[in-house]
Amino acid sequence: MDIRKEYLDFFKNKGHEVISSMPLVPDDPTLLFTNAGMVQFKDIFTGAIPAPKNPTATSCQLCIRAGGKHNDLENVGYTARHHTLFEMLGNFSFGDYFKEDAIAYAWEFITVNLALPIDKLWVTIHESDDEAFNIWKKYIEPSRIKRFGDKDNFWAMGDTGPCGPCSEIFYDQGVENFGSDEDYLGGEGDRFLEIWNLVFMQYEQSNGVRTPLPKPSIDTGMGLERVIAIKEGVLNNFDSSNFKPLVNEVAKLAKKQPTKETIGSYRVIADHLRAVSFMLSQGILFGNEGRPYVNRRILRRAVRHGYLLGFREAFMSKLVDVLIKIMGEHYTDLKEQASFIKEQIMLEEERFFKTIASGMTLFNEELINTKKLFSGEVAFKLYDTYGFPLDLTEDMLREKDLKVDIETFDKLMNAQKAKAKAAWKGSGDEASEGDFKVLLEKYGVNEFVGYENTSYKSTIVTLLDEKFNEVDSLEKGQTGWIMLDKTPFYATSGGQSGDIGALEDKQHIAIIEETSKFHGINLSKIKVETSSLEKGEVVNAVVVNRYEIAKHHSATHLLQSALKMVLGDTVSQAGSLNNSSRLRFDFTYPKAMTNEQIEEVQDLVNSMITRGLKGSVEELPIEEAKQRGAIAMFGEKYGDMVRVVNFGDVSVEFCGGTHVRNTLDIGSFYILKESGVSAGVRRIEAVCGSAAIKYTNSIISKMNEIESEIKNVDVISGIKKLKEQIKTLKQEVIEAQSASTTPIAEEMIGDTKVIVDIVKNGDIKKIVDDAKNGNEKVAILLIQAKDDKVMLVAGSKNTNIKAGNWIKEIAPIVGGGGGGRPDFAQAGGKDVSKVDEAKAKALTYAKENL
Repeated sequence: MDIRKEYLDFFKNKGHEVISSMPLVPDDPTLLFTNAGMVQFKDIFTGAIPAPKNPTATSCQLCIRAGGKHNDLENVGYTARHHTLFEMLGNFSFGDYFKEDAIAYAWEFITVNLALPIDKLWVTIHESDDEAFNIWKKYIEPSRIKRFGDKDNFWAMGDTGPCGPCSEIFYDQGVENFGSDEDYLGGEGDRFLEIWNLVFMQYEQSNGVRTPLPKPSIDTGMGLERVIAIKEGVLNNFDSSNFKPLVNEVAKLAKKQPTKETIGSYRVIADHLRAVSFMLSQGILFGNEGRPYVNRRILRRAVRHGYLLGFREAFMSKLVDVLIKIMGEHYTDLKEQASFIKEQIMLEEERFFKTIASGMTLFNEELINTKKLFSGEVAFKLYDTYGFPLDLTEDMLREKDLKVDIETFDKLMNAQKAKAKAAWKGSGDEASEGDFKVLLEKYGVNEFVGYENTSYKSTIVTLLDEKFNEVDSLEKGQTGWIMLDKTPFYATSGGQSGDIGALEDKQHIAIIEETSKFHGINLSKIKVETSSLEKGEVVNAVVVNRYEIAKHHSATHLLQSALKMVLGDTVSQAGSLNNSSRLRFDFTYPKAMTNEQIEEVQDLVNSMITRGLKGSVEELPIEEAKQRGAIAMFGEKYGDMVRVVNFGDVSVEFCGGTHVRNTLDIGSFYILKESGVSAGVRRIEAVCGSAAIKYTNSIISKMNEIESEIKNVDVISGIKKLKEQIKTLKQEVIEAQSASTTPIAEEMIGDTKVIVDIVKNGDIKKIVDDAKNGNEKVAILLIQAKDDKVMLVAGSKNTNIKAGNWIKEIAPIVGGGGGGRPDFAQAGGKDVSKVDEAKAKALTYAKENL
């Protein structure tokens, strides 16, 4: 029974719209990950956006609880039901049906579709919710309905906003299976398992006062993993078909079965493999900050448990195919990104395995000396030198009922951060505001005057050396940073690269190499070419790359409009880069664009350019800008007043960048490449302006060269002719190889022809197939050594020998491995010096088994 499909179909038949699982990274700055099914409907429930035309919906939402406020990571492997990634089935009403229908739907699905026995079901409600009690008693004995207070049965989005009582459905897993003091309804034990929660949003909460909502709503959630376990009659989610194949595969790779003491490690690996794979499929890679760091923590926690099971090299990536078999049909991103997921997991595993042995040795040595608190210095060294996240060390200590000296760890961590800042040479807001506190207090922020000017008479406010130390002057040949009172140089932001240029006057010349913003202060990196620069001097600041950057930035706005026209309004910006030589635009879209779509988008942009659309810029109140349809980029911070860039009737966007005054200034536009960035995110790379001229010139040059090389004015005909010649030559090579194959040794053992030999030339797979087709009873194993690799192919027809077993016996001799069917098998090896030994062993095997 496919419970996921059964659930979605059930509510679809009740008139609900089936909504796809939203990304694991939510469009919500308050959340690290999507952690519940209602997250994508949050703005509807709060009233920020109106309810859709169909006010009922259902979904199966992928959720992660492994960071931030909602973190189940430390419980995984120790309980029967905690997971880092899980699926939440839900049905939602936005001011449509309420308690009566919500309860009826839940009861019907549980007792009819799932056919769970009624005598195993219990219901909890809020202590004040008589309405829910009266509805529930139509379906279940009143004695099986329990009332609880706010802690257990009242839900709120926060201190303010929608809230209401909730009703939970529990499944009794049997007194015979559980006997702890917490195994009662409402206790922490696992006997009574909550499977469904129905939230009745009927109040608006503000300042502690709850006011009835004009249109009460429904938000429900049912844990898919728990229900699968119940239906399959197992008491632990990890024993269900959702996880068991992964646990079994870990056991197969480890070559040992789980025991009571080790089963937790198998379960951690199975769970974490799911979370890591799904995060990678949605573009969350491994890193040192934010979500990528959470992904790294999860992977390294799994690898450490693998280390406990005896793994000493990458193994997690070998589990991905099993996960795809379990979940790939519904979540096709896993299939599409399979190679990428495996590659990224293996690389991260290999990085950690390089240091884990040394780290574990250090950990165990310190553990011997630990009585109460584990050394903060050692914990920091494990983090800093060996890549052990702090919570991994804490997890290992938890098994020993010990804790880290966190005060010392934090002290060392803060000292390292301070040291890193002192030596920091980056750009943008990566440096902390404290690093520029003195500059802010002394000078405040400087003014950008570059929207109207590409050159300006500016006063040097201050100068900094390469390490951001304030200096009175920069001498000839020195590189540093300059702060001008009014600067025409645009700082890197909003996808637009910072300006370069020069300071020019009679005394000296200095080159502006880049421009960045440091917590409001616009600084330009400068190299002094002639004479020295000093504070207080007046210089002529000149921008040299602005025009070509502006062309690419304006073309990006037109591109976004064209994409929406061709692919639909659901397309939204996911990132961009604009400089003087190219543009890069990332956008949300679930699949690769077709060649026809790419061509249509390119034609649309060029049409907008040739129409000569006038560009205009306005400062508007943010609400007015939104009413005009201005497009904002998610993740950007906007104030009460926003800068809106408009091109005719085709593009209106929030933007702080620089642009052309008329689309004709852009020239022409060419898409160079369309590719995938991550699941659901595509990327277009393109050129315009001078870069487009260079691009077309390079194409013309290449075409001329091709025509010259193939000696055919009709390039396409010439290429087709060459392809035919290549095809013919390949066939001739194959025939030549077959013809040059040396005679193969064969002998009769009883009534069976046995062929075992080393073949220098020819297609040994074909030779094996031909031998099977040409004989009634044959056992054949051929070995071929080429360069530093060995290939083995075996076949069997109407004999006692199984080709797969034969190959497994012989392949290790040449340093390889493989297998296959009883009638056909193959393997690879890397020790060409052992081919004669392998041949002799293969023949002996045949004689012994016939």
